[in-house]
Amino acid sequence: MKINQLPFGITDWNTIEEETHPGDTGFALWRTQRFGDIRVRMVEYSAGYLADHWCSKGHILLCLEGEMVTELDDGRTFTLTPGVSYQVADNAEAHRSSTTQGAKLFIVD
Repeated sequence: MKINQLPFGITDWNTIEEETHPGDTGFALWRTQRFGDIRVRMVEYSAGYLADHWCSKGHILLCLEGEMVTELDDGRTFTLTPGVSYQVADNAEAHRSSTTQGAKLFIVD
């Protein structure tokens, strides 16, 4: 990722409108900012959330609250808790997220 021509700024995530994205079960609330080609999101998964798709987009994802499980299409699973992050490249390893208790995430992609 190259970050070019991006002046200093702050984001008050509480002022960004939420978008609801349903999962196979539960839902995700996204607050999204775009800076050129970079998308930055604050995402909250409801309790019982399971993503409705396998994602092949690259991300850097940090768990802020709760607990979530990321499953890779090869069967491996990884549990993220507050302060734990993952990173994956575009088209590297398809993944999907789930949570039993809910989670809050900060994602850059």
